[in-house]
Amino acid sequence: MLNSSLPPLAERMRPSRLEDLVGQEHLVGEKGIIRRAISTGNVPSMILWGPPGVGKTTIANIIANEVKRPFYTLSAVSAGVKDVREVIEKAKHTLRVILFIDEIHRFNKSQQDALLGAVEKGVITLIGATTENPSFEVNSALLSRCQVYTLKALDQNDLMKMVDHALQNDEVLKKRSIVIKEQEALLTISGGDARKLLNLVDLIDQSTTGDLEVTDDLVINIAQKHIAIYDKSGEQHYDIISAFIKSVRGSDPNAAVYYLARMVEGGEDVKFIARRMVILASEDIGNANPTALVMATSTFQAVNVIGYPEARIILSQCAVYLASSPKSNASYMAINEAMRVIGETGDLPVPLSIRNAPTKLMKDMDYGKGYQYAHDFKGNFTNIEFLPDKIKGTRFYNPGSNPREDELRNYLKKLWKEKYNY
Repeated sequence: MLNSSLPPLAERMRPSRLEDLVGQEHLVGEKGIIRRAISTGNVPSMILWGPPGVGKTTIANIIANEVKRPFYTLSAVSAGVKDVREVIEKAKHTLRVILFIDEIHRFNKSQQDALLGAVEKGVITLIGATTENPSFEVNSALLSRCQVYTLKALDQNDLMKMVDHALQNDEVLKKRSIVIKEQEALLTISGGDARKLLNLVDLIDQSTTGDLEVTDDLVINIAQKHIAIYDKSGEQHYDIISAFIKSVRGSDPNAAVYYLARMVEGGEDVKFIARRMVILASEDIGNANPTALVMATSTFQAVNVIGYPEARIILSQCAVYLASSPKSNASYMAINEAMRVIGETGDLPVPLSIRNAPTKLMKDMDYGKGYQYAHDFKGNFTNIEFLPDKIKGTRFYNPGSNPREDELRNYLKKLWKEKYNY
């Protein structure tokens, strides 16, 4: 029997001290910038940007608790300019108020403008939380008055550490024996969202009796029966966009249009949908069909001008086109591999021959010496080394198996047959 009188497990286990927070070491660890701000009491207005369920709201609560400041919370989904002004008016009579706005990217320009003066004058310390890139969704005037801190996705160890902590410390869960025998379904269904994970564990606890061994089959069965319950705090927004992206990636235009319609019917922001298609056009289609990125970018621009209801037609055209395009993630994998190598090798010296030499001193130091201008040679190509010596010959780009990238592979193989294994 589900107990609706209790707060959800994620809320019951929400940390109130930095020491209890899991993850985000770069911000709250010993050398973290938020920890330093708390220790000095000089907390700036900030935007916390990261995926759902990684600790944005928790960090805001911890900051207010640690610095002992009055704390107000608004949700951009339901709050308006009137609500913002009411908090600001209260703050004028109470020093150093912290105002937390969840999903601040959903505030329109006039709502964000209502915050400007109070933030600038220090009447409030604003903490905004967003899953969207603040460069796109927060107006530049407000953004210039805030620090932007990026939160990282939680890894599996972090997530299971939270589950173990809950099993051992929650007053409800520790009344019985609960053993996590298998964890894949827990992690997959929660999708890296700690709040969703803990509330799923809570749901499993409330749906069973006696000593419990948590298996993947058990988790899947309970989740399917009670999807609305553990999805009640708004995660469906992310489930639908995930289903949409995976349908396009999977070359199913019918499913793509269905999930697009779900978002349109739900009043989803057209920019949110269009921006996801721009990213997908590069990540999942890439050079298999370079026109896909042109189409997606044009769609993003068009729907911003047109708006609903007509924007649904443009979104549908683009979604069908992307879903029907050949797919390749080769460029996406190439940049990921290059970044991985940089993480291992650091800042390797650029070969002298391809360094810029704007001064005599640099020329004397052999900057640019031996560089061969490609257009001076037959076929606009000359076989020189561009990569740092330590990683020369490393191939990051592996063309996908599709007609367009087969052409690229054959071209590159002809040029670099003695160097790269294309």
